[in-house]
Amino acid sequence: MANIENRKSIALDISGKNYLSWVLDVKLHLSAKKLRHTIKEENAATNEERATALIFLRHHIDDGLKYEYLTVENPLELWQNLNDRFEHLKAVVLPKALNDWAQLRFQDFKTVSEYNSMLFKIVS
Repeated sequence: MANIENRKSIALDISGKNYLSWVLDVKLHLSAKKLRHTIKEENAATNEERATALIFLRHHIDDGLKYEYLTVENPLELWQNLNDRFEHLKAVVLPKALNDWAQLRFQDFKTVSEYNSMLFKIVS
């Protein structure tokens, strides 16, 4: 169990290329720590809970983003700012992945490893 705690999450890249997976990881972590309510509208989080969530969020974003949002002191505000900045990726990445998935055929690849490689690329 301690191994799970020590496992490090990947920081959100300044380009947002890993935003979708980062959001899932952060939501899961905040849920596990009973802090997910700190990133929801009109929450009744204590100052300690907000500080803990903010520390986690800042620790898991790129240094460039950290400096850009340095003055943000509320985890909800930081969450919304990052969402506003990167949410458009769902509209770009998801349709492409769905199209690639629909056109993926085993017979188009010479080896199973090439097929698996493309499959994992689409999934990621």
